[in-house]
Amino acid sequence: MVRALSASASGMLAQQQNVDNIANNLANVNTTGFKRGQVMFQDMLYDTVRAPGGAQGNGNLTPSGLQLGLGSRMVSIAKDYSPGTLQVTNSPLDVAINGVGFFQVKQPDGSLAYTRDGSFSQNATGNLVTADGSLINGVDAIDPNATAVTIAPNGTVSETVNGATTQKGVLQLYRFANPAGLQALGQNLLSPSDASGQAQAGTPGTDGMGSLQQGSLESSNVQVVTEMVNLIAAQRGYEMNSKAVQASDEMMQSANNMKR
Repeated sequence: MVRALSASASGMLAQQQNVDNIANNLANVNTTGFKRGQVMFQDMLYDTVRAPGGAQGNGNLTPSGLQLGLGSRMVSIAKDYSPGTLQVTNSPLDVAINGVGFFQVKQPDGSLAYTRDGSFSQNATGNLVTADGSLINGVDAIDPNATAVTIAPNGTVSETVNGATTQKGVLQLYRFANPAGLQALGQNLLSPSDASGQAQAGTPGTDGMGSLQQGSLESSNVQVVTEMVNLIAAQRGYEMNSKAVQASDEMMQSANNMKR
């Protein structure tokens, strides 16, 4: 019965963390380029009373063992990198990635990070930056007198000044062997880790990279209906574990009252 209390408590904790993840997904339903988190559970250690295949005498072996589980735990929250819907904004500095890839940005401390959020703007010097001011790598400063800025599907950035068109660089995309291993930094930024592998650069539309679509943004891939269904399932799982705790407590109470 004590084992049941511990196992049920671990299940309640796991479901509480599951609800926390669902809440974060729902909170970011309108966050540009956000990828929903998918919870992965794992069973915990087992109390082995009798191991499978144990000797029973006369050469007989037990066909199955007696192992009592000690509960479950959340082992990871993997990002789901399925594409979000492209929303047309008609802003010339909004860029959506139609397929695989990340933009590379340079943070104020000089470190590199990666993002799917293509809602760019210009800073005081004409450089392309993210909403929080991180510099977009690969593109030169754009003339403030430019009458048009064009971002081609292959990432080529051009400006038009006094009727003359000049290329300002290429918006390269980057991919990872295991994007689920990227570390979330907040502000729509991700950083590589040993699990993700190093960034591999490529030209949009080639090398397995997605193409770019100017004047659009990628919306979050969170589906509200799916998250609500997951929330109900998590709530019911928590409730059933609490019922198991209550049943175990009542059984211990009955056992304690037997001597009376």
